[in-house]
Amino acid sequence: MGNEESVVVERREGAAGEVVLRQRGREYEIIANGCFLMDTSDGRSERLLVDAALQALEERGDAPGVLPGVLIGGLGVGFSLARAAATGWGRIDVVEREPAVVEWHRTGPLAAYSGGALEDPRVTLVQDDLLAHLHAPGEPYDALCLDIDNGPDWTVTENNGSLYSPSGLDACRNRLTPGGVLAVWSAQPSATFEAALRSAGFERVHTLEIPVIRGVPDVVHLAHRAS
Repeated sequence: MGNEESVVVERREGAAGEVVLRQRGREYEIIANGCFLMDTSDGRSERLLVDAALQALEERGDAPGVLPGVLIGGLGVGFSLARAAATGWGRIDVVEREPAVVEWHRTGPLAAYSGGALEDPRVTLVQDDLLAHLHAPGEPYDALCLDIDNGPDWTVTENNGSLYSPSGLDACRNRLTPGGVLAVWSAQPSATFEAALRSAGFERVHTLEIPVIRGVPDVVHLAHRAS
């Protein structure tokens, strides 16, 4: 994003601590509890999160004309939601716990990145904690695309760690249809998380890498519920 100085656009006390929207040059970035979360400079890995899940479901061989349903965990800067709205999904639920992030998309500068997807009739915005939503009774999804942390080993808040625990992964598996796909974004590979997915009963666990300009690749962890 160059050497431009960052400027705070807005700072809020949110559901799980401080959340900040900053601008650096022409790009925006979200900071949660002092931890850099994501920015608008690229978006390839966030789009891959959605594309890889959809491709895996196509391999499942659903009946023609039946569009799968997806839960997107974390609105972020909007790349994943915009991609889902532009591709072959039916029902699209996006879960975001921070009201500020939602407002930045509805009436703020991040609207340019979600591209009006929140107004798509297939999209339902759920303002809630992701794990609470997963544990609540509800219709299962064909895919869960989760991007609420820098990865299973680098969470934004301590409470988020429970998502990657045995009980959290059980909740993910139970909200998937048979043969459904769990896709989890991470800033770095995690062999420990892959092992946890297998221990939780997921099948076909594997990791896709996305090269970045500096450092280790971003990754998407993929796993399937048994058919």
